[in-house]
Amino acid sequence: MIGVSLSRWTMSFFAAALIALLLALGLMAAGYGYPSAPVEAAPTLIVVHLVAIGWLSLLMCGALLQFVPVLVNRPLFSDSLAMPALLCLIGGFGALLLGFLWLDGQIEAVLPYFAVASLLLGLGFGLVVWNLAGTLMACRPLPLPARFVAVGLASVVLTAMLGMVFALVRGGIVDDPRLLDLAAQGIPLHAIAGLGGWLTFCAMGVSYRLFAMFMLAPELERRGTRAALHLGACALVIAVPGGIVAIWTGRSLDAVLIASAIAGLGALSLYGRDMLHLYRVRKRRAIELNTRMAVLAFASLGLAVLVAIVLAAFGVLQRHIAVVVFLAAFGWLSGLGLAKLYKIVPFMTWLECYGPVLGKKATPRVQDLVVEKRAEKWFLLYFISVWSGAGALLYGYPPAFRVAAAAMFVAVAGIGWQLLRARRLADVETGGRFPEGVRQPSLLHSFVQRT
Repeated sequence: MIGVSLSRWTMSFFAAALIALLLALGLMAAGYGYPSAPVEAAPTLIVVHLVAIGWLSLLMCGALLQFVPVLVNRPLFSDSLAMPALLCLIGGFGALLLGFLWLDGQIEAVLPYFAVASLLLGLGFGLVVWNLAGTLMACRPLPLPARFVAVGLASVVLTAMLGMVFALVRGGIVDDPRLLDLAAQGIPLHAIAGLGGWLTFCAMGVSYRLFAMFMLAPELERRGTRAALHLGACALVIAVPGGIVAIWTGRSLDAVLIASAIAGLGALSLYGRDMLHLYRVRKRRAIELNTRMAVLAFASLGLAVLVAIVLAAFGVLQRHIAVVVFLAAFGWLSGLGLAKLYKIVPFMTWLECYGPVLGKKATPRVQDLVVEKRAEKWFLLYFISVWSGAGALLYGYPPAFRVAAAAMFVAVAGIGWQLLRARRLADVETGGRFPEGVRQPSLLHSFVQRT
């Protein structure tokens, strides 16, 4: 990769995502939303969507715009679509939050909040999918990691469509009986398509490539990797289209969700085995902080699966499903996202600043842009707080959960500060920071220097 391979607006996606995460954690620490309010209450929906759309989805969009071209060794279909997509997503997300506040009686003005949210979010995600799908279609056949991303993109389309249905029903814009039934019973399908399909599948695809690249391990084309792809795709097909059919035909969702869970568990088991294999065959023996912290994210995923199995065995999974979702969203997806950000931000900054003069001038290493000992304590605080918060949810102790959320806020702020320092080259030795031909990078925009 050289400077011209950089996605111009990925840093803007990352910045917006981190702001949304901090806002969500601040609200949780203040007792806003679950468990202080019911799951279906407007405050809970605000926090959930701050995490799912504001944090995780914007983070994933930014990462995919940078790394899908790496997966297929092709240029991004259109670099000019990224900023309009981001603006649409932020605008639509803002309208959605206003709609939830209106439902909660916090806003008196009656405006088409949900209609605007549906339009802008649909357009924003549509631009992202169009851009990434166009990039993938330029490569035939698709490498295996890119196929995971393709399934993830199909899943975000389903997620967005279900979300639009929910928004239009909540806003009183549509009253079709089938759509009303779907809005009343389809929340688990929306969550599965979003967390299990869009976010998890894309995280799997990108992690296959990034772990191999950053640990100097051979890329996987194993039978088990293909089986993970196929089992995971089957789980999504069973859960989402199958679940919609079950709702519309008046049948129970239980059998559909159980069958989907079995296939999904098999896919995650094979994925975990692949990640362990990459770790064992790596050529880079000294593991960097981002990889060590990613191990804790994988541990959180395993813990989420274990907790779900135990709760299901005791027949209390539905009562404590928030614990599993919390571990998956904050321990697995957010933990992995933060760990990889700690590598991606300095890596992209190094490519932007020093890539064009590499071999012509003395340049620092990527590792010289960060100080791992300074950042490690924030990551450890984050994961310990996540696990503590999950325990507080399990035992029904909201004050302890708020303390854990506050600690998570502090940890994320600390990690964000380290990312800011890396972007500003603050930890690079002064004498080698700006060789001739190197300029200070912008915080929110990657300047493509051509050699």
